Amino acid sequence: MSKPDDTGMKMDAALAGRMIDIRRHLHRHPELSNEERETQAYLREALVDAGFETVRPVAGFGLAVDIVGSAGPSNRKVVIRADIDALPITEASGVPFASERAGVMHACGHDAHAAMGYAAALLLDAHRESFSGTVRLIFQPAEEAEPLGGRRVIAEGLLDDVDAAIGIHVDPYTPAGRVAVGAGPYTLACDNFDVVVTGNSAHAAKPSDGVDAIAVACSMVTEVQKIVAREIDPYDPLVVSVTGIEGGGAYNVIASEVRLRGTIRSGLEETRQKAWQRLRQVLAGIAAAHGAEVAVDIRRGEPAVVNDPDMVDIIKRAGATVVGSDNVLMAPGWTAADDFAFYSEKCPSVYFRLGIRNADIDAFYPLHHPQFRVDETALPKGAMVLAEAARAFLEKPR
Repeated sequence: MSKPDDTGMKMDAALAGRMIDIRRHLHRHPELSNEERETQAYLREALVDAGFETVRPVAGFGLAVDIVGSAGPSNRKVVIRADIDALPITEASGVPFASERAGVMHACGHDAHAAMGYAAALLLDAHRESFSGTVRLIFQPAEEAEPLGGRRVIAEGLLDDVDAAIGIHVDPYTPAGRVAVGAGPYTLACDNFDVVVTGNSAHAAKPSDGVDAIAVACSMVTEVQKIVAREIDPYDPLVVSVTGIEGGGAYNVIASEVRLRGTIRSGLEETRQKAWQRLRQVLAGIAAAHGAEVAVDIRRGEPAVVNDPDMVDIIKRAGATVVGSDNVLMAPGWTAADDFAFYSEKCPSVYFRLGIRNADIDAFYPLHHPQFRVDETALPKGAMVLAEAARAFLEKPR
C-alpha cells in the first residue's frame, strides 16, 4: 500500500488548529454572495496577523495575496482559488458552531475552502525557499449567485499574468481525506431560465371560456424533459430542471398567468446551444397548440470547468505525496456548476475534490443540505495538497 511521502510540506498542530478555528468562525458567521463584507475583513485580519503585508481587496468582497518564492528568479505564477460565500439555507446540522445568522448557512463547504486556502498560504510562505515564481491566493466571493465572483476576477485582470490555476471543493460522496480528480469536463455549465405563460382567465366552472395557463405550464414541464431523454446522446451530459412554478390564486378562477423557472446544465457548448434552441421551440410550440402565449428568458451563467491533463497529473502527484497514491482516485466529474470555470477558460487549470464523508459523525449529507457536515480531519490534507500542487507547478519546466 502506498504511503504519504515524508519529503512533502507538513502542517503542525498549531496551524491545523488555527485553520479549524477559522473554518468554525466562518461557519458561525456566514454571508451570502456579494455580501461577504465581514468575511473579507475577518480573513484579511487573519492573513495580516500571520505576517502577510500586502493583502488586497479584489472582486468586491474578495481578497488576493501573492507569495513569492525565493529559490531563484521566475515569472511563473499559479493561482489557488478558495471561494468564501454561503447559501440561503436554514441550518439544521446540529454542530456546536452552527450558523448564528438566520436563514444563511455554509452548506457547500466554502468555509472549509477559505480555511484551507489560509493554511495553504501559510505553508507556502514557510517554504518560500523551496520554489521560484509566485503563488497567488484568491479568496473569491459570489460563487453561488450572480453577479458571479469568478467572472469579476477575470474582468479585473487577476489571471492576466497567471500560467495556471488550482481549485478545490469538499466532496460528501468521497471518504474523508481522499482526493478525487479527472481530466476533461469536470463540472457542467449552468444557465438559468424564466418563463411566463399567458392565457385567458375564466370562471373555473367554465374553463372553455378561457385558456388555462396552469394546464399549459404543466404540459411544458413534462415536455421539456424529452429534450434530454429523447434528443441528446446519453453520454453527452445535459440536465434541464424546472425548479419553480407560480400561478393562480383563487379556487374558482382559471389562472391567466403562470411563471416557471429552472436551470440548464450542460457539458459541451454545442449541447448547451441546442438545449437553448430546443427549450424555446418546445415552449413556443406548446403555447401555440393551446392558444396561449409564452415569453422565455435564458441567462448564460458559468461555463463547464475543464481540467487540463497536465494539471491533473500535478494533483495526482501532490495527492500521492500527502495522502498516498492509493487515496488518490481518478473519478468522473459532477453535474454541479462552479464559476471556477471562468479560470479554466483563461488558463490551464485543475479542479479537484477532497473527500469529507464520515458516517460516524453524520458527515454524509449532500451539498446544499441543511444538515450538511464536514469531517474536519480531512482539511489539513486538502491544504497540503493545494500547497504541494502549487509548488510542483512552479518547479515544472516550461
